[in-house]
This record gives sequence, C-alpha cells and structure tokens, in this order.
Amino acid sequence: MKKRFRSFKFAVRGIGTLLKTQMNARIHVFALIVVLILGFTVGLNLLEWALIALAVAMVLSAEAMNSALEFLADHTAPEWHDSVQKAKDLAAGAVLLAAAGALAVGLLVFVPHF
Repeated sequence: MKKRFRSFKFAVRGIGTLLKTQMNARIHVFALIVVLILGFTVGLNLLEWALIALAVAMVLSAEAMNSALEFLADHTAPEWHDSVQKAKDLAAGAVLLAAAGALAVGLLVFVPHF
C-alpha cells in the first residue's frame, strides 16, 4: 500500500513540475479556469461537463507527455539530431491536435448556450 501512495506522490510532483516549468501548461490551466467560470455561468449539463473534462484531460495529458519527451530528449541528446527534432515536433504536434480537438468540443458545447 505504501508503494501505491508513493506513486501518487511522484505523479503529483510531475504535475507540479509541468506547471512550474512549462508556460504552455499554465496557459492551458488559465483556459481551464475560463472554461469553468463560463460553464458555471451558462449552466452546463452533466454530459457537457463530461465532454469538457475529457477535452481538458486530453490536452493536459498531451502537454505532460510532450514535456516528458522534451526533458528526456534534451538530457539524452543535448546536441541537435534530426530524429530527436522530429520526435519533439511530433509530440508538440500532438498537443496542438489535442488543443484543436478541445477547442472543437468547447465550441460545440458552448455555442448553443448563446
């Protein structure tokens, strides 16, 4: 049981590292706060909140994976390598795709309320 609690501690530390070191993650959290305020203001229903929660989880997870890959790549290959750059670009592209998907969800959820 102790091991399980330690793994949560590491995960929380990772989220802290994400928020402390990655400006884009902080921008995503700011967007989340705006969405939460807007969601409570317009009175989202349970399904709409679920869609928003999935979109938020998708974006923040992609951002965390991108950051993890960048930290690892920068440590293991401090010199420029084409394949490392491609991997980093792909990870950044995944975040962009997740954010675009979240924007689409946000529009589909919020536009009908206006």
